[in-house]
Amino acid sequence: MTRLEDITVVMTSVGTEQQAVEISEELIARRLATCVNIVPCLRSIYRWKGKICEDTEYLLLIKTPERLFERVSKAIREFHSYELPEILALPVSTAEESFHRWILQMVEPGDDDVDDE
Repeated sequence: MTRLEDITVVMTSVGTEQQAVEISEELIARRLATCVNIVPCLRSIYRWKGKICEDTEYLLLIKTPERLFERVSKAIREFHSYELPEILALPVSTAEESFHRWILQMVEPGDDDVDDE
């Protein structure tokens, strides 16, 4: 079996549902990601500029080929309102093969609507 290209899950958190949807739709439209899950109502506690802060956020889980990380990161920063957005790539060590192939195929231009039914 041929080894498939590496994939990753990129994580970022945003402050509003509108921004979560905007970033997600933009990544899909630009073919930088195959799928983005938006997890609502996260409670984040963190240190920022010497103070302990607490916010409600939305978490984006972005599935993409590893090679697109820099482009995904750039697109996130383009639309993100935070001064320092969280942008983390978590390598996927194992994935179900059909799902793995789907992630790779959906970022490539071409006739991909057949698989969406």
